[in-house]
Amino acid sequence: MKGFKKFLIFCLFLIAIASIGAGVGWMYFTSPVNPNSKKDVKVEIKSNTNSTKIAETLKRKDLIKSILIFKIYLKVNNINNLKASNYTFNKSMTMEEIVDALQKGVVTNENDIKVTFKDGLRVTDYATVIANNFNKEYDIVLDVFKDREYAKTLIEKYWFLTDKILDESIYYPLEGYLAPETYYFEKDSTIESIIIKMLDQTETILEDYKEKMSSDPHYYMTMASIVQLEGTNSENRKMITGVFENRLNSGMNLGSDVTTYYALQESMTIDLTKDQFNTENQYNTRGPNMIGKMPIGPICNPNAGSIEAAVNPTANEYYFFVADKNGEIYFTKTNAEHDQKVAELKANGLWIEFSN
Repeated sequence: MKGFKKFLIFCLFLIAIASIGAGVGWMYFTSPVNPNSKKDVKVEIKSNTNSTKIAETLKRKDLIKSILIFKIYLKVNNINNLKASNYTFNKSMTMEEIVDALQKGVVTNENDIKVTFKDGLRVTDYATVIANNFNKEYDIVLDVFKDREYAKTLIEKYWFLTDKILDESIYYPLEGYLAPETYYFEKDSTIESIIIKMLDQTETILEDYKEKMSSDPHYYMTMASIVQLEGTNSENRKMITGVFENRLNSGMNLGSDVTTYYALQESMTIDLTKDQFNTENQYNTRGPNMIGKMPIGPICNPNAGSIEAAVNPTANEYYFFVADKNGEIYFTKTNAEHDQKVAELKANGLWIEFSN
């Protein structure tokens, strides 16, 4: 009995030592990396960045001691609302202080401004956003987007930019390659530095698709831009990509209305005439001489979901699709079935002008 008591006391002693050790370890790993540091460390957290990526960024900036402990800290404290923003930290901050700042999402650099570039918009729209937020002249911004010599320098920097963007029929070489996102910029940012930040984000998005896309990134970005405007969510965009691939493989034209609007540089809020849809243009997939062809280039800047749809489409046996005014998309195999579906939508008051 005495032996058992001694054993029990010994076990309790070990537990106490382990608990003290764990506590000391926890205090160490959540304490400042350098309590005496006064140097600011700028960190940009982009939208939709998960906790692992945030932890990796903080570790790379030498602001935390352990990625694992950071993730455990979030789990233990039930924290899952870290916000995208530009932050100014320093190595004298504790993990608690850093996480608190990440939860508040306050822009800590007073010289930074928040600018949102929406998905599905054209370079011309982005030029307006830049002009309005950075006190630039619209025409000057657009000239940078048109500049093929500048585009050549970017081809050298980014694997997904190829000589195809330099084709003289391309309206704007960088169309389709500028990642829609909410960014934080310095107020006096140059047009070129804004473009670089957007292309850097595109590179991050495309990293998971590099192996497949590297054979022809221009094809995939062009397809992503079309399904961005034709579809309403990631799932039906994958189906639409499958339809377009079926049409291309069968020697049909894509017949996409949205490419006509881009070809004519018209707003999709207006109606086009039959003659306009029949305009010969390398962007217009409803025009002549476009059998089995993609547009010459992207027609808008697609989001990550549309890129996913272009790279990993849903295989199907459909050749036509049409959307109703509620955004529901109907897929059909033959032109007769397609015409029947259109008539049905019209009869039920669900018809909209933009369909394929």
